[in-house]
Amino acid sequence: MKFSERRVSTRWIIIITSFVIVLFILWNTYGLFQIVKIDERNKVELWALAQKKINTIDINENVDLDIPLELIQHPPSIPIILALNDSISNTLNIDNAILQDKSILKTYTNDLKSQNDPIVTKISKTQTQYIYYGDSSLLKKLKYYPIALLMVIVLFGTIVYNFYRSTKMATQNKLWAGMAKETAHQIGTPLSSLLGWLEIMRADNVDETTVTEIEKDIVRLQTIADRFSKIGSEPILENLDIIAETEKSFDYLKSRFSKQVEFSFTAPHHPVNIMINPALHSWTIENLVKNAIDAMRGRGNLDVAIIDADRFVMIYISDTGKGIPKKQFKSVFEPGFTTKKRGWGLGLSLTKRIVEEYHNGKIRVLHSEVGKGTTMQVSFRKAVEKN
Repeated sequence: MKFSERRVSTRWIIIITSFVIVLFILWNTYGLFQIVKIDERNKVELWALAQKKINTIDINENVDLDIPLELIQHPPSIPIILALNDSISNTLNIDNAILQDKSILKTYTNDLKSQNDPIVTKISKTQTQYIYYGDSSLLKKLKYYPIALLMVIVLFGTIVYNFYRSTKMATQNKLWAGMAKETAHQIGTPLSSLLGWLEIMRADNVDETTVTEIEKDIVRLQTIADRFSKIGSEPILENLDIIAETEKSFDYLKSRFSKQVEFSFTAPHHPVNIMINPALHSWTIENLVKNAIDAMRGRGNLDVAIIDADRFVMIYISDTGKGIPKKQFKSVFEPGFTTKKRGWGLGLSLTKRIVEEYHNGKIRVLHSEVGKGTTMQVSFRKAVEKN
């Protein structure tokens, strides 16, 4: 699985998990709402029975009224309207302003009817007791809590989405803008060389060596153009010898850097085939070698070693430069990260993309010690040999 695909999969897992958590919270809130609603209805029903008991008591009977009186004296803390037939006989927890205006009271009564089914109790053949009650403040809060939660989640999701989108766009803009600058920078060196060789051709007789060097730089320009044409599109991979391709790039760079850098190349003597794009792989080696030489400030030892393992082939690029602090091992691959005064921080970011997204390989800082040097590791899965 490619790095970008893993990142998308991880993102979907987080989204689905968040969605499940939200559903669980809503379901739990709904269950709590129902429990409180049932509990409040039970309290009102007990209060209604107490009212019925008081209203139907015969003064000649010897009946214990302690419990009914206790219930009536400590009613539920919710709005209640008690009506006998069509006439309101008692109210609880209702504002005086509502009670003083009959039209408002009627509207309010209808509102209570819509909130809960009335509790109907038969007092006598001619009288029926109706109790209309509303929801408590706790129940109202629970009722609107899921809506508030959803609004917060939507708001939070919008903020995260906008932040992610703006960050992604900023990163992409930085990457593409930097790539244009990197292109101009890379083309500049061989162009300067070409101009120099042309001056020689004008001043002296043209010889075979001069023509050969010009041809090399022209090929170099074509390679650079070919590299950038492959960024953003799926490159064509070929089953090639990784040792030969790496050594080709290594030799080209070795011939163009200062003699103060001691180059060494070690690899197995047999070919090791993997699926690569030669133009992009040469870019990988170039970026890693250039970074190593920059870290050494143009003086030191640079070693490139290829190890043929069971199913993988590893390339190690080691230098004796300034090293990388351990906390920066991962951040060095982020777009824009650089320790150079004039760097754009794109070399290792592009290298990581080429290795991991285009070649399904891995790249990492294997080892680094400040003041002593760094070893970068690039690993690729070997091509499967067909019988």
